[in-house]
Amino acid sequence: MKNAQFWQTKSLAQMTAQEWESLCDGCGRCCLAKLEDEDSGELFFTRVACRLLDRQTCRCRNYGRRTQLVADCVTLTADNISEINWLPGTCAYRLLAEGKPLFDWHPLLSGNPRSVHDAGISVQGRVLSEQNVHPDALDEHIVKWVQ
Repeated sequence: MKNAQFWQTKSLAQMTAQEWESLCDGCGRCCLAKLEDEDSGELFFTRVACRLLDRQTCRCRNYGRRTQLVADCVTLTADNISEINWLPGTCAYRLLAEGKPLFDWHPLLSGNPRSVHDAGISVQGRVLSEQNVHPDALDEHIVKWVQ
């Protein structure tokens, strides 16, 4: 089981591609449209999801081509993780970059890929596709359940 805890012994930069990808808990929160207050810089999450997000599984429907299909899709790397201020506080990449442990519901700890949904962390059943919301109406869809 030594290898099962790679996230405790390796830095983000030392992880293999497979280890890196396994950190994603599948919550879908990073795929939500976000708004920033121009004056205060405060960030607000909306319940409007990227058109590529499968709202049932909370996974990208075209992960391999997402950056070509969605102009503002960001590829997380060990080099840019500290610069991205919009990752939710539950995100494994953010937690590990900040030296914090993973939550008990994370699939790497629970052994259950559904645990993120069972814990109520994922966006499953709570979001709309951006295809159904006018861009000027995003502020009508701000949510407080993402932090």
